[in-house]
Amino acid sequence: MSLNATEFGATKVTRTSDTEVEATRLFDAPPHLVWRAWTTAELFQRWWAPRSMGVPMHVRELDVRVGGGYRIEFEAEGGQVWAFFGKYIEVIPNARIVWTNEEGGDTGPISSVTFEERDGKTLVTFQERYPSKEALDEGIGAAEGLPEQLAQLAELLAEMG
Repeated sequence: MSLNATEFGATKVTRTSDTEVEATRLFDAPPHLVWRAWTTAELFQRWWAPRSMGVPMHVRELDVRVGGGYRIEFEAEGGQVWAFFGKYIEVIPNARIVWTNEEGGDTGPISSVTFEERDGKTLVTFQERYPSKEALDEGIGAAEGLPEQLAQLAELLAEMG
């Protein structure tokens, strides 16, 4: 059972349609700090990958501006590398980021995150919109890591505060 997103520290992950998934969480930090954790490579690298994966993550590029790109790599045993990359298509400082996920070709989702100030705290809403129900069915496993990822973000924000 999901907790209400406005309840402090609770992550709510919902499949909002056949092609969309959404996660929300209220953080005890102002939007500019949450923004910094999403847009600074050194900080992003500290929280984005769920620790339970046990696979090192490296941010190779994080150019958060319209037309800029990102590239994140995970290194598995045996030297195998999984790369995730795309372009930023909308960037509103301290408020919203929208990006493509190009590693899946035409099946990759469009992702967005918004930062909404709420009495000194920040409501983060992360959404992914897939091109089809089948693409979301195939990619939905990634959403299972969101509560752990956002908990790690909360830990980082506590250090930054």
